[in-house]
Amino acid sequence: MSSALALAYEGAARLARALSSVVPHSQHKLLATFADRRGVLTRYTAFDRDPTRALLWMHAPSVGEGLQARPVLQLARAQRPDLQLAYTYFSPSARSFAAALDVDFHDALPFDTAPDMRAALAALAPSALVFSKLDVWPTLVREASRRGIRLGLVSATLAHRSSRRSPLASSLLRGAYARLERVGAISADDADRLVALGVPSSRVSVTGDTRYDQVWARAQGVDRNGALLAPLTSPDRFTLVAGSTWPTDDARLLPAWARLSRRHSTARPRLVIAPHEPTAAHLAPIERWAAAEGLRAERLGGPHAADADVVVVDRVGVLGDLYALADVAFVGGGFHAAGLHSVLEPAAFGAPVLFGPRHHASRDAALLLDADAALSASDDIQLEHGLERWFANADDRRAAGDAARALVHRGLGAAERSWKLVATLLP
Repeated sequence: MSSALALAYEGAARLARALSSVVPHSQHKLLATFADRRGVLTRYTAFDRDPTRALLWMHAPSVGEGLQARPVLQLARAQRPDLQLAYTYFSPSARSFAAALDVDFHDALPFDTAPDMRAALAALAPSALVFSKLDVWPTLVREASRRGIRLGLVSATLAHRSSRRSPLASSLLRGAYARLERVGAISADDADRLVALGVPSSRVSVTGDTRYDQVWARAQGVDRNGALLAPLTSPDRFTLVAGSTWPTDDARLLPAWARLSRRHSTARPRLVIAPHEPTAAHLAPIERWAAAEGLRAERLGGPHAADADVVVVDRVGVLGDLYALADVAFVGGGFHAAGLHSVLEPAAFGAPVLFGPRHHASRDAALLLDADAALSASDDIQLEHGLERWFANADDRRAAGDAARALVHRGLGAAERSWKLVATLLP
């Protein structure tokens, strides 16, 4: 990294840190990102660090990457009970996810300034620092390397079109990737692109994606007779579970679903829809749409949810179980600038998957398409055709779902391989 770029990066990080002291607490994601850092170093220094035990620190920016880190942390807890475990995140959306992990310390990562990262490293005193998926922080990596802390990356993936391959990002990040001692890539292509980004080739191995183990375990362990699923279980009703949708997804999906519902009104197909952000601003438009279409809508857990035409999910943390209800799944983000959300969760339940056109950064979406286990649609008309195809032809739907489940099953074992890689970094 050039000195000018390093100064600019440090200056931007310090400005972000300064903003964290004045930005009010808010549910707005950007404001919450700053507010989460208020007093963060005080919380780090208050951590009860046991100097007689080694500590593994894992960092994942958001929930998706956290799902890749979690099975590694679970194996660490089971196989190395002598370790202390720390977990950090960047996005405020991962706050509740982090709180549910079996770790000794969890919190937001401070902004990547040299003083704050030195303070965080001093407080946690990790033996190893391991990142999940891709995001590495240049200043944190540099300061950790200077302290002799061993560095790793698991479930590593780098899309062909990733912005990190741009000249500016590559200049900023190359030094950090070069300092990583062990990297477990999802695929051989990912490994090659990571080497081009600066990771020494001798330090990269292909270990797979730990999310496959994670979603498979959740699908196998789901309680279909529990309070969440049992009231909604109805084998005779075709159910579409739409997960992590944005308003731009709803604008295509809901008209397509309304037309299918009118065409097959006697069969009473059911929509279970979980907005990515289940706030009033996202829930109310769905309920107004249902009323306008003459469809009965009910919130999840409501007294009439079992008989509703549309079940609106108003909470987080349950989508991974709700996919158990799906004859077909729609995964949001494919009509949104943020990109496609995880398609593996419904695939693990054997549900064929529909999504929008912005899926090219998703390796899993490409694999499902190649396996004839998914369909991509560019508008509501194509979505309607896909829904009709799988509604009308149970054999076709079943074959696509079986192919989806088989794809997930073939990816199992990545968690164990990733943990073995991480274990080599620990004393």
